[in-house]
Amino acid sequence: MRLTTKQLTVCALLTAMALALSYLENLFPLALAIPIPGVKLGLANIVTVFALYALGPAQALTVLLARCLLGAMFAGNMNALLFSLLGGLAAMLMMTGLVRLGKFSVYGVSVGGAAAHNCGQTAAAVLTLGNAAPLYYLPILLAVSLVTGTLTGLVAACLFQALGHTNLRHLIKE
Repeated sequence: MRLTTKQLTVCALLTAMALALSYLENLFPLALAIPIPGVKLGLANIVTVFALYALGPAQALTVLLARCLLGAMFAGNMNALLFSLLGGLAAMLMMTGLVRLGKFSVYGVSVGGAAAHNCGQTAAAVLTLGNAAPLYYLPILLAVSLVTGTLTGLVAACLFQALGHTNLRHLIKE
């Protein structure tokens, strides 16, 4: 895939936004409100959903991979890279497939992505631990993904609605 300067710039800006949202999310102690270990809102996934619809799967994947790699490097936690990559790639595959089917709204695509993300991260935990124990936790994560995916879809839908009144979305798609 060859990117124009404009496309590369948009991907870089979206990656920076995703990294900022990911950092911001870590500032809120979600465990106080939802006492389930490992649960995150997935605010950076708003950018992934946006990129998928606004730029297409190839550029959305570029943003996702850059965010995963840079996020792990900035956090100084390269061990988390496997979890981030497997979760992100599973989510991207699911969301791309759902968008191509054309039968799901942004909410359905986002919930599917959240569920796939949890499956990917559970797979990373199974690989890391070398046993199937994390699979027992998957149903809880999938239930939570209904909430987090809906929230991500809602914010993305609001973003698309807000951009509908500007020519910005048209400029991005060029």
